[in-house]
Amino acid sequence: MTVNLPMLPLLAGLGVLIGLVLVWRAGRRSAKAAAEAARTGTRLVSLAGRVLLGGAMLLGIQWLVITYDGDTTLRLVVLGLPDLFAAYVLTRALTVSTADTPIRRKGGQR
Repeated sequence: MTVNLPMLPLLAGLGVLIGLVLVWRAGRRSAKAAAEAARTGTRLVSLAGRVLLGGAMLLGIQWLVITYDGDTTLRLVVLGLPDLFAAYVLTRALTVSTADTPIRRKGGQR
């Protein structure tokens, strides 16, 4: 029993298969790029929420101590502690420890 396939349908099928693989790979790349963009946006919103929550917490504690307590040492601690937090945050923000660039595989820089 011999199978005789014409060359044109065989090449057309191979071309369609290669085209599907290329479209699938391009879709995967764009999906990865979209996921990275969403992750970056989420980081920004998360950071803003933490800053607002921390600021509200410190403001509430300061207001309580200034309003209801007359101890000078406690007032200095409560008013000085946010300075330490601010110094820590600014130091972390202005110190570059990692790069958020994607890691390249197969050969380094391009």
